[in-house]
Amino acid sequence: MDNNPSESASPARPPTAATSELNNLLEIISGTSAAIEDIWTGNDASQKYFDMLRTSVDRAAEVTAQLVEHAGGSDKKVLFHPELAAFGKRKNAPPPPPAKAQRAIMVVDDEPMALVLAKRVLSEADFEVVTAQSGFECLDLFRKRPHHFDLILLDLAMPFMDGEETFGRLRGIRPNVVVLLSTGFIAQERLERMLGAGMAGFLRKPHRPKELVANIRAILESVKMSRLGCAVDAIT
Repeated sequence: MDNNPSESASPARPPTAATSELNNLLEIISGTSAAIEDIWTGNDASQKYFDMLRTSVDRAAEVTAQLVEHAGGSDKKVLFHPELAAFGKRKNAPPPPPAKAQRAIMVVDDEPMALVLAKRVLSEADFEVVTAQSGFECLDLFRKRPHHFDLILLDLAMPFMDGEETFGRLRGIRPNVVVLLSTGFIAQERLERMLGAGMAGFLRKPHRPKELVANIRAILESVKMSRLGCAVDAIT
């Protein structure tokens, strides 16, 4: 039997793929922990273990962030498109129009567990949630109702058609589609290119459920203010 480790071992993964997958796993662990904690709320005996788990996930996320930066990835945790960020900070912005009863979000990720957790978190936050496990499925669903979705939460690393290509094709169907990229790793130059092409923002995994909801609401509010502001400018 040949015991040469160089032949029997699996090929090493490139650091960008490894850091992306590690962040994805931390996202799943964090989301699963939050879901279990909700079920066990009020059980004092279990609370210390949830505290330990949260602390461990936070420490692991800090280490992974250092690996991401070392591998040439963006060091940003959250980044909005400059124009949307500017509208979000305006003090004298016009009042927003009445919001729809329920905002519709499509979550696109090739990791089934990530989709299950995202759907649970966002549905509990009163969003209508549709999931897609590939860029192809995303485009198929979007073509059927291109004006139905208020936001697309899009993963980057997906087989056959990655998030950047999916984003470009979504823009081809509806140029003002709101896309928020959620991924564990993206090179800084690629992030800048996608933002320049009109991507609404970027969230680096892992993120806590409450952080995800808060950032999505902030993006949607900024988009609403931006579009209202453009309409007011056009009238005046």
